[in-house]
Amino acid sequence: MSNVSGIIKSIQDIMRKDVGVDGDAQRISQLVWLFFLKIFDDREEELELIEDGYRSPLPEHIRWRAWAKDPEGMTGDELSDFVNLQLFPTLKEKLPMQGETAQRAQVVRDVFEDTYNYMKSGTLLRQVINKICEIDFNNTEDKHTFGDIYEQILKDLQSAGNAGEFYTPRAVTRFIVNRVDPKLEETVLDPACGTGGFLSCTVDHKRDCYVKSDTKKEEILQTTIRGVEKKAMPHMLCVTNMILHGIDTPTAIRHDNTLSRPYKDYGNKDRVNVIITNPPFGGMEEDGIENNFPANLRTRETADLFMALIIKLLKDQGRAAVVLPDGFLFGEGMKTRLKQQLLEECNLHTLVRLPNGVFNPYTGIKTNLLFFTKGKPTEHVWFYEHPYPEGVKNYNKTKPMRFEEFQPEIDWWGDEADGFASREQTEQAWRISIDEIKQRNYNLDIKNPHIGEQVSHDPQELLQQYAQQQQAMTDIRRQIKDILQQALKPGEPS
Repeated sequence: MSNVSGIIKSIQDIMRKDVGVDGDAQRISQLVWLFFLKIFDDREEELELIEDGYRSPLPEHIRWRAWAKDPEGMTGDELSDFVNLQLFPTLKEKLPMQGETAQRAQVVRDVFEDTYNYMKSGTLLRQVINKICEIDFNNTEDKHTFGDIYEQILKDLQSAGNAGEFYTPRAVTRFIVNRVDPKLEETVLDPACGTGGFLSCTVDHKRDCYVKSDTKKEEILQTTIRGVEKKAMPHMLCVTNMILHGIDTPTAIRHDNTLSRPYKDYGNKDRVNVIITNPPFGGMEEDGIENNFPANLRTRETADLFMALIIKLLKDQGRAAVVLPDGFLFGEGMKTRLKQQLLEECNLHTLVRLPNGVFNPYTGIKTNLLFFTKGKPTEHVWFYEHPYPEGVKNYNKTKPMRFEEFQPEIDWWGDEADGFASREQTEQAWRISIDEIKQRNYNLDIKNPHIGEQVSHDPQELLQQYAQQQQAMTDIRRQIKDILQQALKPGEPS
């Protein structure tokens, strides 16, 4: 097995010497498109062996094997001229858009739409290419190790100042997919798919549980995976991830903003069986996006807009699992209306409260996993507080969350078909009725009743408490103002 992490470090060191690459963001973008072409070519090698008469969507001289594979091949100005004057113009504008290779060609064209070659030195570019050629993406071990590359790329993006690129820990994606259990023929959508962590996990789950080397079932699986990502680099990573996971023509991974389409324009043909996602939170959408939504659901908070759309995009009896911050649970105003809609149109049967640090080093914001099924209103919500493992006080790079930690939840979970009849209240689990939630004005920030009042010194929790207190004070001031205005209105003549 090649030392993938060592190769990545070597590549980054080489790129730092190039005068054309300005900072981490450009270096990562350069790395990603090179990896895409290498992985695409490795997969084509595999397809040529298993498919009779396989035809590449790329002209022969543009394929990785023709210009990059030979370590003694083009270099210097010759390589730079080839990449800038032949490779990129062809990938962006000259691939065949008709015929049997059209769909694969469209995937490549979409990926390179907003992609650029930043490296000026053909000599350094040759050194980078030779390093990438050391990895064989038809090798199972190297395929699996590429997940670590994704994580490193996102950490680098974070340090480069690209806020909002949160890598969902694999333990969380596995647990969510395990509990939602997408069946073979069910369409699965991630409307903010990022690098494709949830979708690749879904592919693995369907293959392990339902395909099991059946060719016809594999063909069905290929048609059921959908994703949308508005940023060019994560979109390219997602498409690469899908190809690496054997989704050979991932045309359903779109480079677009799910929220930019008017809410009313989404109809029955857009609805899906399963939605699993970690929508961007804490950010604000661009001006005008909120006007795509009905007046009672308008906000510029991205996660809230996604939640409104998720409810709409689920088919009847469709299932969803969404990662959301604590702010969604206690938020007022539009958030209250959104939570009311969620509880009236869907059965929010489970809310898993995650501890601090799950998303370190990207953010310290506390997060929750909401599991719900569309089609009947919520009667009660089960809460489950996920504890730290014994001896752990916080997660970090050396001690990340592990999938095995979720085994108590899995053992406790039960079956939705019988209304989770086997569930019992424990030190970690408790149940709240819809009547109590209504009395709380749909505030879902409900603490574990089995744990006594604890004094927290965590900065994030203290800031959250402060925000709640400020919101409460604002509400009281508004109420007093309304009362005074009513009292000071001139009386009606008798």
